[in-house]
Amino acid sequence: MFDALKSLDAAAQGRTIVDLFNADPDRAQGFSIRAEDLLFDYSKTTIGAPEREALIALLDTSGVAAKRDAMFSGEKINVTEGRAVLHTALRNLDGDPVLVDGKDVMPGIKQTLARMDDFADRVRRGDISGVGGEPFTDVVNIGIGGSDLGPLMAYVALQPYADGPRCHYVSNVDGAHIADVLSGLNPLTTLVIVASKTFTTIETMTNAQTARAWMLPKVGQEGVSKHFCALSTAKDKTADFGIDPDLVFGFEDWVGGRYSLWGPIGLSIMLAVGPQRFAEFLRGAQAMDTHFKTAPWAQNLPAMLALVGLWHNQVQGHATRAVLPYEQRLARLPAYFQQLEMESNGKSVAMDGTSLPFNSGPVVWGEPGTNGQHAFYQLIHQGTRVIPCEFMVGRSGHEPNLAHQHELLVSNCLAQSEALMRGRSLEEATEIMRKKGFEGAELDRQARHRVFPGNRPSTTLAYEKLTPFVLGQIIALYEHRVFVEGVVLGINSYDQWGVELGKELALALQPVLAGDKDGADKDGSTRMLVDFLKV
Repeated sequence: MFDALKSLDAAAQGRTIVDLFNADPDRAQGFSIRAEDLLFDYSKTTIGAPEREALIALLDTSGVAAKRDAMFSGEKINVTEGRAVLHTALRNLDGDPVLVDGKDVMPGIKQTLARMDDFADRVRRGDISGVGGEPFTDVVNIGIGGSDLGPLMAYVALQPYADGPRCHYVSNVDGAHIADVLSGLNPLTTLVIVASKTFTTIETMTNAQTARAWMLPKVGQEGVSKHFCALSTAKDKTADFGIDPDLVFGFEDWVGGRYSLWGPIGLSIMLAVGPQRFAEFLRGAQAMDTHFKTAPWAQNLPAMLALVGLWHNQVQGHATRAVLPYEQRLARLPAYFQQLEMESNGKSVAMDGTSLPFNSGPVVWGEPGTNGQHAFYQLIHQGTRVIPCEFMVGRSGHEPNLAHQHELLVSNCLAQSEALMRGRSLEEATEIMRKKGFEGAELDRQARHRVFPGNRPSTTLAYEKLTPFVLGQIIALYEHRVFVEGVVLGINSYDQWGVELGKELALALQPVLAGDKDGADKDGSTRMLVDFLKV
């Protein structure tokens, strides 16, 4: 599939990104896309016009358009689980009906959203309160994976708009996590959200029971129904836990965990910023959905972002991708995208069950700038492996009195992408060190340490300001990017069987650690570690 592209890449060896700019003064305009409030610049890559044409051809030969339409229309494109993939329907605020098995799911989605709006408004006003009648000042969201990473990421990102109760997030089954979160809270003014579709996720339910035990002495058995709500479809189990049925918000199996923050899983976001801001967040995602469905491939932001990723990973063999937001409030975005991409496209089997003949998704990682510059950028600039970088930066921040700091932030972001592209030659480094007084062999040695290879690719996603609308755009952009990459690779991006085996083995190990069962069937390493670690 990628042979023709690899041939193009091989034929262009020796041609640098700087050469492409020298040959085309308008390259930046020709290799960038604007969509609403976003500007995506991929001109600082080795992709030229022939490479782009060949990459776009992949979209047609892979049937991306047909599969995109199938996804939006409610067809069961998650074939290994027999499910539709309809996180897009959660933000289809004024679109056409969406049918699953002949039934329009939009009335149910809108009804749930209206219930969330009403609940959030009443909590924020203090109309819904705890057993003592005091307004809720704090919300603890207990979940894991997509039920934690998504709302946590968005809550941090939207802090300038957070005028509701403070939100806290617990995910790790390590007791230290929930202990640290609960230690500073008052049970009488705390609302707990338990986010588990089946209400059986072991980490989530373990933490929920701990929170319940912490709250009972202050609120009593009856108080549980006032201080807990659930994001779940298992109403029998939520009732057994003591949660009021009116405070249970369900969602269907066609919403995957890592794509779920647009619906009930986003309740904590709505409590923090209010229903109006949450609606703006959905509108941003909806705008990206419309762009993805209607823009021609060369001007289609998700499609071109995906093709750049495929070029770097499958064609050029760069195994990792760094996501580098120059926006402190996007500190959790790299981790969110890490799950989104690596859980979706971390596969080795094609749709038909055959082994993939090429590598699948890359390792995704990153941290916000400028912190990363003082941590791992050394490896990015002068290491022996090329790491494609994806920068993000806004034109303005939310602190007008600190505009000078934002200007410094932006200049650092732009300087990094320029430095990765241009590098520094041995001749340039030699001249710098000669001016510092070095000469002879020592001049050469010192200069070589200051050489930057350059020609290292990066993209930049720029936006006006990090608003709820823009955040919705960015997340939906990356969701669709993952979809396009998955279709081209011929894999199912919407199952995650790779998380199951470890869960099964953990359950089997619990009685061994407790001393209720011997570990004779375990390997020597596991038996030794059990002996060391069991209480």
